[in-house]
Amino acid sequence: MTSLDDPQAIRHFQSICDACQELTTRYHTASELRLYADGYLHALRRSGSLDLRQQHRLEQLIDRWILDPSSFIGPDGSVSALYAKHP
Repeated sequence: MTSLDDPQAIRHFQSICDACQELTTRYHTASELRLYADGYLHALRRSGSLDLRQQHRLEQLIDRWILDPSSFIGPDGSVSALYAKHP
């Protein structure tokens, strides 16, 4: 199963997703989003606020979510418009 069961893990997933969506509006690249998510997940791991199983599931879902191009399609349907500043 790849879904999250713990409400706290769901909140963290939503927080990462919201932050990454905000970063794309400021023209951050996919690799920068990955760095942000990795830092967030590392801090979460160090805090020990989730059990290991939920932490692992969260990390898997974030990995899949960031790699999925449909996660960052802009209103015009273009992925490239999210990462490139318009003249």
